[in-house]
Amino acid sequence: MLIQSAARSRFVAVAAFLAWAGLIIQLYLILYSRWSIEASLLGGLMSFFSYFTVLSNTLVATVLSFELTARQSAARRWFLQPSVSSGIAVSIAVVGLGYNVLLRHLWQPEGWQRLADELMHVVTPLLFLGYWWWCVHKGLLRIRHIALWAIYPLVYFAYSLVRGHELAVYPYPFIDVDKLGYPQVFINALGLLVGFVLIALLVIGVDRWRGNRRQ
Repeated sequence: MLIQSAARSRFVAVAAFLAWAGLIIQLYLILYSRWSIEASLLGGLMSFFSYFTVLSNTLVATVLSFELTARQSAARRWFLQPSVSSGIAVSIAVVGLGYNVLLRHLWQPEGWQRLADELMHVVTPLLFLGYWWWCVHKGLLRIRHIALWAIYPLVYFAYSLVRGHELAVYPYPFIDVDKLGYPQVFINALGLLVGFVLIALLVIGVDRWRGNRRQ
């Protein structure tokens, strides 16, 4: 059952604010770090958008922002399609699970960096999954949508390998070709893709279940 409009608006507003807050804090930290060592700020901006976490959080914040606006546009209609919002829900779930299972133990951020990390890897994923559960129409997803959703992480992976080859910098340790080699990186990527598909199947299963209940 979809939540009522007033409560829905408040929930979405809070979720959108926190999603953008995490992104803005992280961007500030990266740019400030680059500025303090007199490095290129443009390079910092490119580094910021080289992370699957940042891209997925940006998609989440965009969907939530469009949900709050009444002005109709082609972009709003596209992002608020259940198939698109659901694909983004899968991606942000992968972000949350991937970080907390694979990466959290590798470092202990403090201060503003810890706040940004928690917002992007815990708070925003949970809030967006809540938005998907309560606010997105159910019963419209099909198995074929998984192939469309998987284009995003596959393109991202290819881009990361090309960028890493050119700059010798990889956004995540499990795709660091210089340290692991291509065979291990592709094995790691395959494991993540399998996890992505399993989450996508779960999302479709929940969508069908809730769609049948609504009918």
